[in-house]
Amino acid sequence: MNAADDDAQIELSEREEILRRLPGVSDAEMPFRGHRLTKEYLMREAARSERTAPSRRSKRPLFISLGVVAAACAVAVAFTLGGNGPGDHAEAAKPDPAAVQLLDRIALAAAESSAPAVRDGQFLYTKTSGHSTSLSEVAGGEMEPARTDESAEQWVSVDGSAKTMTRTAKGTEVDPQTDPGQGKPSINGPTYRFLESLPTDPDKLLELIYADTRLNHGKDSGSTTGPDQEAFVAIGDLLRTMEAPPGVSAALYRAAARIPGVVMVPDSTDSVGRAGVAVARVHKGERTEWIFDKSSLRLLGERTLLLKDSAWGKAGTPVTSVSIVARGVTDRAGQLPRQ
Repeated sequence: MNAADDDAQIELSEREEILRRLPGVSDAEMPFRGHRLTKEYLMREAARSERTAPSRRSKRPLFISLGVVAAACAVAVAFTLGGNGPGDHAEAAKPDPAAVQLLDRIALAAAESSAPAVRDGQFLYTKTSGHSTSLSEVAGGEMEPARTDESAEQWVSVDGSAKTMTRTAKGTEVDPQTDPGQGKPSINGPTYRFLESLPTDPDKLLELIYADTRLNHGKDSGSTTGPDQEAFVAIGDLLRTMEAPPGVSAALYRAAARIPGVVMVPDSTDSVGRAGVAVARVHKGERTEWIFDKSSLRLLGERTLLLKDSAWGKAGTPVTSVSIVARGVTDRAGQLPRQ
């Protein structure tokens, strides 16, 4: 065996050893060339722990936590991509390691959840509570913010064979855009069957999402948000609109961990007062947050918070906040799920 073969065998052994210590992480999820950076990161962490540990503690085998690995993998992914993220510009902030760690935990929890038992012809039911904000012109030409109740119940056809029904305080309406004859479901108008068809590889799924956001919000599109922010919003909409298959949900969370500028917010509150932890992204003085229960890591809702005073309100004001109150499956639109 020559030197090149020896190096290849050592590299393979190192990779296998790292993966052996990472329950729930597959070889496909380790970034290309990333395992070596992961190993170097872990060795530095181990050395630092030995330097700072009290002398009375006995030496023990290295314990590799998923949190440390998630942070290391974030570094490895950035290295592999050569410094360019998947979005619109190379100088965008890399994802916060704390957010990457949290999203990895959320993805693992999502992957272990049970898929809803659905049949063609049925409907996915979602009940939400919350508000949005709009600006209205008042006397003197000034703009005044006004809240709009966004609380609703929605029934989305599992297979796209029927229109989406939405019930609000104003009444019940059927969305004509979801007519079975209006075209195929998409990222912006999915059905459960469509979600089942999405790739569960995070990179492939993110590229699919970016294909849409680059087209409609990229250079020369006239959009003021850009592909990165729109990708984050699109994933949030998919997760909030309906319950996705576990493997796809996990892939969406891992895809979000690759979006430049994603951060973690340790404490957040949804529209019905439930406390949680959030994954967020800041854009033009506003922070869009996905809020999760700290124990179960279940998605509670989403809100957009002002970070500075503006016509929309004072800093700290949630201009939009919508919570998921209930979910289920029904046989017909307008019917409530069985308890």
